[in-house]
Amino acid sequence: MRSGVDPKLLEILVCPLCKGPLVYRKDVGELICKPDRLGYPVKDGIPIMLEEDARKLSPEEEVA
Repeated sequence: MRSGVDPKLLEILVCPLCKGPLVYRKDVGELICKPDRLGYPVKDGIPIMLEEDARKLSPEEEVA
């Protein structure tokens, strides 16, 4: 079962690369950076904000 991220934490988190806003996709447990097309994993409600742990989004993947 996926744990949610604290909403207050989501308000202040930004992409570590571009400092842009992130979109929380609870269904896949990732924080998405649209400009960089990276998905940062969320494990047990804790965002892992390291570039080396981020998933590169495929060109076909919708970034909503």
